[in-house]
Amino acid sequence: MDSILALMQDPAAWIALVTLVVMEVVLGIDNLIFISILTNKLPPEHRERARRIGIGLALVMRLALLGTIAWIVQLTTPVFELFGHGYSWKDMILIAGGLFLVWKATKEIHHNVDPVDHKEDMVGGPVTTTFAAAIGQILLLDLVFSVDSIITAVGMTPHLPIMVVAVVVAVTVMLVAATPLANFIERNPTIVMLALAFLLMIGTTLIAEGMGFHVPKGYVYAAMAFSAVVEFLNMISRNARQKKKSSGH
Repeated sequence: MDSILALMQDPAAWIALVTLVVMEVVLGIDNLIFISILTNKLPPEHRERARRIGIGLALVMRLALLGTIAWIVQLTTPVFELFGHGYSWKDMILIAGGLFLVWKATKEIHHNVDPVDHKEDMVGGPVTTTFAAAIGQILLLDLVFSVDSIITAVGMTPHLPIMVVAVVVAVTVMLVAATPLANFIERNPTIVMLALAFLLMIGTTLIAEGMGFHVPKGYVYAAMAFSAVVEFLNMISRNARQKKKSSGH
């Protein structure tokens, strides 16, 4: 208790908390885009529940990983070497998650651009996925994003209470933003393609990170922000043309 009170009175701790909250929210964008796209494939009555369960599992997983920080730190220790590069459990988790994201995004892009083949979805089943399958896939990606998120938190501050507060705040933001984001993506078909392109880029970045090629997160998020602004301008342009057409001018 005394240590927590001391942290609350330390300006450096508050700066670390704000910085980590922002970082965790930004890192959560990847997770949120994936959850939004996947739950939109469910029947409408199940989407909200699936999002809450998926994000709730993300919180549980992050807090559980925070409780095993000593083990988390060991994940960065190389367990074998290949072509002169040491691979840790973290690297293997990132590579597996990146491959999964690339596969999911590629299959879904194919499904969206092929005007004929609409009988199967990303996993070769019906276009609408099952509730259990959606939760299972969300849980898998939650694990990948949680490991990345917690290792980032451990690298930014040594104080466990700050990490816990930052993770809870970031996941709460995800919970609040999930439904509006999913509805926005569903209402704007071109946004779906943009979001899938983001997932493809994120998956490729995870694979590169796992193989030892550091990709600055700032570059990735700057590219995403630039693309989002261009798409936003396209939406404004389309809406203006539709209004002009409907008014008969």
